[in-house]
Amino acid sequence: MRTFMAKPLEIERKWYVIDADGKTLGRLATEIATILRGKHKPIFTPHVDTGDYVVVTNAEKVTLTGKKLYQKQMIKHSRFPGGLKTIDYKTLLQTKPERVIEAAVKGMLPHNKLGAKMYKKLKVYRGAQHPHEAQQPEVWEIRD
Repeated sequence: MRTFMAKPLEIERKWYVIDADGKTLGRLATEIATILRGKHKPIFTPHVDTGDYVVVTNAEKVTLTGKKLYQKQMIKHSRFPGGLKTIDYKTLLQTKPERVIEAAVKGMLPHNKLGAKMYKKLKVYRGAQHPHEAQQPEVWEIRD
């Protein structure tokens, strides 16, 4: 018996919609990363992108537990001297809530070209509306 290896041209991709309203950030991000990676499918192959597209709505309504809202920070560096920039998650959720979910999911995907390809299938929107109705996305329920 031989091990099945998925081929990139044989993969059928679906679109899923996830509502982030009232969901915890970490639990939401792990579920999204699993779908993007394709681990929910029986044809999962580690070196092939077998995942599906994910549309996340209501990004501003995601929750963080404990004191993370005030203590957790997003850190960037411009690679120039003195180029360190930090912003706390409370401010980030008010200004750009999409980045909170995107950063959490990106950290859970492989850090190589394959992970970058998977990350491009993630679409995050602040409100309940999204422009992907033509793809007929299915609703993916996350139990908290």
